[in-house]
Amino acid sequence: MAGEWINCKLADACRSIDYGLTASAADSAVGPRFLRITDIVSGHIDWNSVPYVTADDETVKKCRLDDGDIVLARTGASTGTSCYVSNPPSAIFASYLVRLKAKQEFDSRFLAYYLKSDAFWSYMRGVLGDKSAQPNASASTMTKAPLHAPRNKAEQRAIAHILGTLDDKIELNQRMNATLEEMARAVFKSWFVDFDPVRAKLALSEVEGAEGRDTGLPREIADLFPDGFEDSELGDVPEGWEVTGLHAVAVLKKESVKPMQAPAKLWEHYSIPAFDAGRAPAVETGANIKSSKYRVPTASILVSKLNPRFPRVWLPDVQDEEAAVCSTEFMSFVPLHYAWRPFLYELMKSDVVQRGIQERVTGSTGSRQRARPEDVAVMRIVVPSPELIETFGRIVGPLHEKTLNCICESRTLAALRDALLPKLISGELRVGDAARYLAV
Repeated sequence: MAGEWINCKLADACRSIDYGLTASAADSAVGPRFLRITDIVSGHIDWNSVPYVTADDETVKKCRLDDGDIVLARTGASTGTSCYVSNPPSAIFASYLVRLKAKQEFDSRFLAYYLKSDAFWSYMRGVLGDKSAQPNASASTMTKAPLHAPRNKAEQRAIAHILGTLDDKIELNQRMNATLEEMARAVFKSWFVDFDPVRAKLALSEVEGAEGRDTGLPREIADLFPDGFEDSELGDVPEGWEVTGLHAVAVLKKESVKPMQAPAKLWEHYSIPAFDAGRAPAVETGANIKSSKYRVPTASILVSKLNPRFPRVWLPDVQDEEAAVCSTEFMSFVPLHYAWRPFLYELMKSDVVQRGIQERVTGSTGSRQRARPEDVAVMRIVVPSPELIETFGRIVGPLHEKTLNCICESRTLAALRDALLPKLISGELRVGDAARYLAV
């Protein structure tokens, strides 16, 4: 190994270390995308959710993000968190981020993985010390971190390729899940919000000789929809559909459990941070779960009551009902019949229900508002026939199952990446050995 690896500072591997722009973000497309700390904390940038910013040409040129750049948070609880920028749209970065550009002799993705390694975070913990109130570190301080890297850029690139292959598959799964969720959402909105099949049947019934013409749905499904509307407290709704409380399709469950009473037991912990990090529960011993939680029944749908303007609706993939718990910041709703679960999940994600939840909040500050579960449980909704709910489940349920399978696979890939990363970054594991292991 002697001579194959070099020791230097992170700054020595960078040709450019820059601060970003101080400005206010905008929701409308007034300029380039404006990347902030909150957009990188998951380790993945969803450019569709990144806001915009007004900036002149000189600022855009100075702060533009290019493929292969690395951004690093320099303040707040996420100080030291980083993200590799891959094929970005027109975008610049905010002032609480630091942008790193690698020198020609260093592979930028290798440096990005170094920033996730124990070596870098050990250094950062020493830098941050007890700055628990508002951690922060300057670009100069963070880039003094000691870097141990292969001298040969091709070997750096090979290490990054192995780890990147795993991350690329995780990102592919995320994109696939986004597509699957959009497909399910589109069917729900068409059937139960816009009432498209009802409108189509009504239109056909008003055309002479149109009886029996195609509505765009299989006949056995189209027959489950009425061909007209009636007045209700919620406006025009399909004939025969009931306007009633949410309790007509789901039950609010609040069974409390104290994991600390079984300190050695492994628990599936569904928490707000776990949802934000990829919708996979943390697996923790009871000793590490300090407060009371709610049990998570197998069929449940979890809906965050905390700050509902940021919707969090979770379809849990419970492995052991006796060991599944969730934060009390979640409301746990269980459908009256298991076959209704896909309908309940899409219902709770819908704009109509999310607006209703936001209307039922308490708390004066925007950062700590909570919806009242008992109020949500009786929210007025439009309920179709049980036969139609079950038919929807048979169509959309497989999309949900594929989504859960992708999440499970991504969790396995992430665990493998996290196991390989410190060994590859330190040189303990050779590239060839890791490649052969992944090929098995």
